[in-house]
Amino acid sequence: MIVKGAREYNDLKTYNGITYGTFKEACAARGLLQDDNEWYATFNEAINWATAPQLRNLFVTLLAYCNLQDERNFFDTNWRKMSEDIEHDLKLQYHPFVYNPTESELHDSVLAEIEQLLSRNGISITKYNLPERTTSPKIIATNHFIEEELNYDTVKLEYEANILYNQLNTGQKEAFHKVIDSVLRHEPNIFFIAGHRGTGKTFLYNTIVSYLRARRKIVLTVASSGVASLLLPNGRTTHSRYHIPIEIDELSICEVKRGTRLADLFIATDLIIWDEAIMTNRQCFEALDRSFKDILSEKDNQLEAIPFGGKVVVLGGDPKQILPVIENASKAQIINASIFRSYLWKYVTKIYLHENMRLQKIKSNSLEYKELSDFNDWILRIGNGSEKINNISETKEDPDSNIVEIPQDLLLYTTGNKIKALVDSTYPDFLNNYSNPEYIKNRAILATTNDIVKEINNYMVDLIPNSEKEYFSADSISKCMDAINDAHILYPTEYLNTLNANNFPAHRLKLKIGVPIMLLRNLNQSLGLCNGTRLIITNLADYIIEAVIITGTHIGDKVHIPRINLTTKGSHWPFVLCRRQFPIKICYSMTINKSQGQTLTNVGLYLKKPVFSHGQLYVAISRVNNKKGLKILIENNDGSCGNTTTNIVFR
Repeated sequence: MIVKGAREYNDLKTYNGITYGTFKEACAARGLLQDDNEWYATFNEAINWATAPQLRNLFVTLLAYCNLQDERNFFDTNWRKMSEDIEHDLKLQYHPFVYNPTESELHDSVLAEIEQLLSRNGISITKYNLPERTTSPKIIATNHFIEEELNYDTVKLEYEANILYNQLNTGQKEAFHKVIDSVLRHEPNIFFIAGHRGTGKTFLYNTIVSYLRARRKIVLTVASSGVASLLLPNGRTTHSRYHIPIEIDELSICEVKRGTRLADLFIATDLIIWDEAIMTNRQCFEALDRSFKDILSEKDNQLEAIPFGGKVVVLGGDPKQILPVIENASKAQIINASIFRSYLWKYVTKIYLHENMRLQKIKSNSLEYKELSDFNDWILRIGNGSEKINNISETKEDPDSNIVEIPQDLLLYTTGNKIKALVDSTYPDFLNNYSNPEYIKNRAILATTNDIVKEINNYMVDLIPNSEKEYFSADSISKCMDAINDAHILYPTEYLNTLNANNFPAHRLKLKIGVPIMLLRNLNQSLGLCNGTRLIITNLADYIIEAVIITGTHIGDKVHIPRINLTTKGSHWPFVLCRRQFPIKICYSMTINKSQGQTLTNVGLYLKKPVFSHGQLYVAISRVNNKKGLKILIENNDGSCGNTTTNIVFR
């Protein structure tokens, strides 16, 4: 299945010029088997590129996502390689004396650093079989979660809050005071701040956070997507901050126990800000509500009946955007999964932001102002479902779907290769700029389905003159379920390799240096490695990828991505698929759903197939700030280019 053009068995056993004694050894060398040898090889490859702090971060990723079979042995083998900077720092600390730290001192320091890295990601080091420090660590009486949320320069934040507040418009100031008054008076409240893109929701959150943290109040900032969380000060994804279960139902609660330090942080919290709340399944909000009530009722029984245990909560989002994604769901199921159908919604105070902050920076009588204003009005009509051809009413069969005509200056027409036309428009002079991060990070071609996205990405990778490297996943059926004994006969590996799922890496990855990739998992939020973070590949080895971050809060940082163990369950599969693969996908092109939260200057929208759910067309066209950065190619059923397409809005 892997080796091309084999003429004899030794060809199958040969990899990178080495002929192995058995097929199993050859498979292990290629990373097709699941054992710890791959992680040793991964670490040894990273040593050639990575610094000691980067190696420690890699080790934490291996602990958290790679199911190391013998963590202690792995640490004992590799800890010295993770200590070089620590040894250097200890020597500097005692300068001008000549000081040589002992092995046990370095050993303990590496363990302390790893414990801190795990803690930043909400993981306790006691979860793993790692050696204990030779000297007992100091007993820390304080709660490091609370300390982290109070460890701010209040003078700097106060100065920042004043500058931000003076830039708020009237609607933002009203929202600011409503939220701040509730927090300072300890009045339980849930606010929903609704506003389309450009109305300054994130700007408002940052103002609120700066003001309250300057007053030493604890504000927990989260977002439903990794990309959006990086826009918030000290933001985290909701699942990583609150430990919300991945598999969730009507009775789920967060995996946070009473009496723990994380529970104490929740008790001490003054305000919760949750951005992109529209995208989240209502069961996540309800799980957090039940958890807060449970934790806080230990302190005060009366709080058990109050939403979120009496905390002030700010939810934010744009109802015109995509709702929770549920595979093969009907309109009713999608709406039922949204927060609007939650029992919490009746407690919500709605605040609407209407004024576009981008227009404030342009002279109102200029041509630029009129063009931007007209473009924004058109986007809003698409989002509201009021844009129709000659005011033709929607059909009785599907009242949420109507046909819209796209303005001529936004359309692309071609009688040749449509993908080439999109690439030439969105990525002009590509061959001279493909390795330029600034050029790549601001552009993307959007499409409705993963199949179309894959076709575009493959086309663009083939354009790059660099040599290609292929990576194959190791696939199996999960053993943690009531699997059939003969599962390997009914579902052979060759069949598992063909399976694909949303937000899941492919069995076969074809990569080149200079190719942009997007992370599909939250690997390490403290490093900016979130689901949706985009990077450019700088080096390719057999077991590890080196890349530079090009979006978010850590732009320019070099990181190392190993293969990790992932699981998924397709709606029609009678098993859980386990796949060991790099948690990435190429992202010259991405689906409209995956683009939510991204900010781009050049977007090519390829509607080979029309949108199929609420808000998709609105999200696609609102990724850009300027009309000149958007081009749309609509493919009719006969292969010709058209000027009308479907828009779906659940009113």
